[in-house]
Amino acid sequence: MPEPGRRVAVVTGAGRGIGLEICRQLARLDHTVVLTARSAAAAERSAADLGPHVHPLQLDVTSATAAGAVVDEVVGRLGRLDVWVNNAAVVDDGTRPSTVPMDTVAAVLDTNLVGAWRCAQAALPHMRRAGYGRIVNVTSTLGALAAITDATDPAYRVSKAALHALTRVLAFEAAGTGVLVNAASPGWARTTMGGPDAPRAVEAAADTPVWLATLPPNGPTGGLFHDRQPFPW
Repeated sequence: MPEPGRRVAVVTGAGRGIGLEICRQLARLDHTVVLTARSAAAAERSAADLGPHVHPLQLDVTSATAAGAVVDEVVGRLGRLDVWVNNAAVVDDGTRPSTVPMDTVAAVLDTNLVGAWRCAQAALPHMRRAGYGRIVNVTSTLGALAAITDATDPAYRVSKAALHALTRVLAFEAAGTGVLVNAASPGWARTTMGGPDAPRAVEAAADTPVWLATLPPNGPTGGLFHDRQPFPW
């Protein structure tokens, strides 16, 4: 049911790690949060301890129709859609550009780039009509061209570089509508994907995405940010 006075945020890939922490922090900031994961069971398990304002929902961002169905359900049940955080991602750990299987490349691009694009296409019309929206693409400095210094994880890097471009073109399209579109690099965090040796706590990793999800009307758009500071593309 609608919860008066609370903005509604959808977070993809939120079954664990940074996505889960983004949900936790947004709920603390008086948002109603729709926590999504590829399976309904995973979403339900993850949302169970986050309180009454976090609702689980299944969403596989590689589905051609799932994002639209989720947007329709969220708007139908909660009455609005204010924030969308594209956090779902996969990595081609240990591969090299000259030998990575192309089916691996396709799978990484389908989740990290096309999946985020599908979700933005589904969410943006509702935000435009409301005159308010925040789209946050969770990315990585590994995809910043200025920061690429080796050949590791090529599909992941390329997918994130393309996500940066998507962030820019979406921001230009949405300019003047009240919808702000930005990319956030959370840094190397101690998650299942990042591993136990990562230097960054998940709480710190979630901070910049949450900040971008809650920007005021005069906040930035079309930027890449790390630790709430602009980062070169």
